[in-house]
Order: sequence, then C-alpha cells, then structure tokens
Amino acid sequence: MPRRRQIYEGKAKILYEGPEPGTLIQYFKDDATAFNAQKKGTINGKGVINNRISEYIFLRLGHIGIPTHFIRRLNMREQLVRQAEIVPIEVVVRNVAAGSISKRLGIEEGEPLPHTLIEYYYKDDGLGDPLIAEEHIACFNWASNEEMQDIASMAIRINDFLCGMFAAINIRLVDFKLEFGRIWDGDYSRLILADEISPDGCRLWDMTTGEKLDKDRFRRDLGGEEDAYQEVARRLGLLQNEDNGPGEVFDLNAHRGKLRSPIKPKK
Repeated sequence: MPRRRQIYEGKAKILYEGPEPGTLIQYFKDDATAFNAQKKGTINGKGVINNRISEYIFLRLGHIGIPTHFIRRLNMREQLVRQAEIVPIEVVVRNVAAGSISKRLGIEEGEPLPHTLIEYYYKDDGLGDPLIAEEHIACFNWASNEEMQDIASMAIRINDFLCGMFAAINIRLVDFKLEFGRIWDGDYSRLILADEISPDGCRLWDMTTGEKLDKDRFRRDLGGEEDAYQEVARRLGLLQNEDNGPGEVFDLNAHRGKLRSPIKPKK
C-alpha cells in the first residue's frame, strides 16, 4: 500500500491524511530535540514507547471525561486521531520547580511550588515558543475567554489524575505540556486534548531516588534515555516481563523500512 499524503512534520511526529474525512494518522519518530531544536539526536525506540504511553494515558483520560483526539492505535508507531484546529498555545502545568522556571525566577530545582501553576507559551518555533500571559491570548484572539476557562479546567483535572496515576508507580509528576485543538460542528466548536502525553513532554522523577525518567536525560547529556523511557512504560504495565521474551514494543526491526499496513475497519 502506498504511503498516505503527508500533512505536517514536527520535531517528534509526522501527520498523514487519515482513511476518513476528519481523521489523521499520527506517526511517532525516534528523533529527539531540545532547546528549540538547537540540540538534535535520536533515542532508539522512543517513538514506539511514546505511542504506547500516550495511547494508555489518553484512554484513561477519556474514561474520566476528558475529550481527546485519540481514536485508536494502528500499529507500533501510529495512531488514528481526530483532525483538529490546533490552538497556538502550549499549556505547561507545573507542580515542582524545574527547567525554565527555575532559571527565570531563581527557584531551586526540586522545590515544590505553593500550588499548581499553569503557564502559557505561544507556539512558534521561530520565536522560541515565548512565554505569554492570558492578556496576550485575548489581545491576539488566539483563544476566547470561554476556551481559556475550559483549557484551565481541563489542565487541572488532567494534572490531578496524572499525579495520582504516576504516584501509584512511584513517579513524581514534576511538570508537563499539553496542547488543545478545536473540532467544529457547523459554526460551533469544542476543545479536545491533542498531541501526546509522554516522557518527551513530561518531567518524571523517581519518587525514591529522584532519578530523571524523561527527556531531560537527553537535554542534559545524562545518558540512559532509552532505559528511562522503557522504565516508565514498564511501570505502567506496557512492557511484557523480560523473562517471557521481548514484548511488542521491542520488535522494531520487523517494522523498520516497511510501508504502512492497510487500516482495518472496526468490527
């Protein structure tokens, strides 16, 4: 089967046209970038792991009433998702000081914040995704007041759920990034969660040792990126026991270089 038409390629994913109107195929790459793509590299198998982790999280968020673009996983690296008009805002939810907020405000990394903090960044690689205020969003009409209320409400619900989910497997959710999109019904739109949630866009620390289990290992040249991503998937129950042989996520060679398999309709 010939490859479908490419719609967009980002730093970590490629979007292809979907089998039906209003759908896309989201392909997860192994490419890794940091510092607004100034640092580039590859984490072998990252796309496979992130596909599985994001699928798992989006399904669980759907169960608590968070609307998402996720429809189903197609194979090791691809998901079928709803096509949405992406709101040009990255939403960062912070529970603990780390990364840019520590640098900007001089807060020691690892210091718990007095309460959960939501920050907004304008999605523009050329500008370095600058930090913005809600006044900027309203001034330039990037999102309506009603949409911002929905975004903030969903972000807090997602954070509460994920904090508990990760704490149950001895992982501290330090911060994470969200993206939202609009889907339209005539003249009316509603917001859904889009993009992905994975160690690429989350800071995840082992609650006992403080070990980083996320892309900071790549950003800071700590090494062990593949093991860290796999450890998160393992704790979530997404990898088979090593005693029983490698699970699906490790079977990379069988899929490298192959064209996409035909999408089978739901029964």
